[in-house]
Amino acid sequence: MNVYVGNVERAQKFEPFQFKAIETKEAISVVGLGYVGAVSLACLSKLGHKVVGVDVDKSKVESIAWGHSPIVEKGLSDLLTQGVADKLLSATTDLDRAIRETDVTFVSVGTPTNEDGGCDTRAIEAVAKSIGKSLRYKPDFHVVVLRCSVPPGTTLNIMKPVIEKWSGKRAGDGFGICFNPEFLREGTAVSDFHTPPKTVIGVTDVKTSDILSKIYAPVDTNPIVTSIEVAELVKYVDNVWHATKVCFANEVGRLCKPMGIDSHAVMDIFVQDTKLNLSPYYLKPGFAFGGSCLPKEVRAVTHLARELDVDLPLMDALMPSNDEQIDQAVDLIQRTKPQKVAILGVAFKPGTDDLRESPVLELISALQKDGIEVTAYDPAIKPGPHIEKQFDYMRHAAPHLKAVVDALPTYLAETPETALETADTIVIAQNQPKIRSALKSRQKDAVIVDLVRITSTAPVSSCYTGIGWS
Repeated sequence: MNVYVGNVERAQKFEPFQFKAIETKEAISVVGLGYVGAVSLACLSKLGHKVVGVDVDKSKVESIAWGHSPIVEKGLSDLLTQGVADKLLSATTDLDRAIRETDVTFVSVGTPTNEDGGCDTRAIEAVAKSIGKSLRYKPDFHVVVLRCSVPPGTTLNIMKPVIEKWSGKRAGDGFGICFNPEFLREGTAVSDFHTPPKTVIGVTDVKTSDILSKIYAPVDTNPIVTSIEVAELVKYVDNVWHATKVCFANEVGRLCKPMGIDSHAVMDIFVQDTKLNLSPYYLKPGFAFGGSCLPKEVRAVTHLARELDVDLPLMDALMPSNDEQIDQAVDLIQRTKPQKVAILGVAFKPGTDDLRESPVLELISALQKDGIEVTAYDPAIKPGPHIEKQFDYMRHAAPHLKAVVDALPTYLAETPETALETADTIVIAQNQPKIRSALKSRQKDAVIVDLVRITSTAPVSSCYTGIGWS
């Protein structure tokens, strides 16, 4: 049947209206609304997908359903608000409903470190079971995408068998299975999603590969399609390399300092070789690494090596080297014989309120054990329900820091100037404009211990010392 425009003149000429086929986008559910899940949810809705966020935490679900970000991340709140306004984004605690209403499911649940350094996959197994139960009664092909950091073999040996058992279907036929690692940096995650350094798609069947490639086409037209095991290990290798770069540069700093050699001058030359030495992003002496990825995945890789009876001395040395950098900072501060120390920057890096494995908390703990009074400031850490959850997490994950976390609200200043008022030693743990500006208000004889190289050229002053430079 011909279709005509509602126009008398055109209808009389019998000119058929030319319709353009409208490409439908996959509906996507995102299970786990933590850091990766929340960012993925918002960015996928920005690409025009109908997305449903799923989490057992009702407060996260309610926050996202109203378009509010549960974390501090540049641009995320705006994307969530827009997604809700466009009726593309919703959130629920009902996983079964989300599976039934979508075509693809991204899984971004927590994979914490076990006591032996291995990866705790219980959350993955629980979600896989629920997904399998839902897929049993769903006739359509459904793709399940694991995005958590996991040891090689987790997707195919743990997640896939569980889904197959509870769905009664086979991977590659009744459903697709994929490992799609994320490469999102906290503080720049939204930008990283839309301009990725690479897109890695680990699959076992072509149909799943095509679906994932189509989803990512607006941000990357040339994804890297590989095996699931390779994709799993790429994520670990990336993060262990990042951890290696931080420790390597810090050891250069420790080597240079006693010889009076400017470590930054050395590394400025080193990083000019972008052909062999890769990115300069981490390659500057500074403070210890922390956060939710690097410490956890260094432990995971060294655990994997032990299981395989493979000797990796450099990787085995990463955590001790990182701890040594914290000890070095404590030693530098103690040499100033302080009575009151102001620490500028508490989260593990600028632009985030993430306290997980922040080396600054270890630093504070050591100083307080020595009876030194501490004040602190961080522009991203504000009172509220979200930061209380972070405190609860830290009390559970790092019980030796419980006293530090419990007392943090009492010594966390609202402004950097307030933190500096009576401090005789100032520790710079983040390089931010507010912090650089606030240093002008310090006491004239206050000593600065710089852990981040706050200026491009290190000041020549008896009141200044850098952790890996003079």
